[in-house]
Amino acid sequence: QVQVVESGGGLVQPGGSLRLSCAASGNFRSIETMAWYRQVPAKERELVASIIGGGTTNYVDSVKGRFTISRDYAKNMAYLQMNSLKTEDTALYLCYIIIRDLSWGSTWQYWGQGTQVTVSS
Repeated sequence: QVQVVESGGGLVQPGGSLRLSCAASGNFRSIETMAWYRQVPAKERELVASIIGGGTTNYVDSVKGRFTISRDYAKNMAYLQMNSLKTEDTALYLCYIIIRDLSWGSTWQYWGQGTQVTVSS
């Protein structure tokens, strides 16, 4: 059906930067929304950033001014540029998409497996 794969995570020092990538593939008419969530043990999954088809973006307050979400529509990809990283940003980052299918034009949602970001000195 649809596959969602993240990449770009790793270990960085506080103040450093990382760029995460999300690649979507499969059969669908369009991708309506792409978003990045993050999750740490014993905490709720948190919406970090989202971007809709028209290009409107939203961010959780804790990352505003530091993170930027973007899309490459031709490649069905989304990115999360993370600057000025803090230890509190350490988490598994997951890509989430909403697609419109070819058969009925219905919407469906999919999750990637995640990529680990660790911020530590």
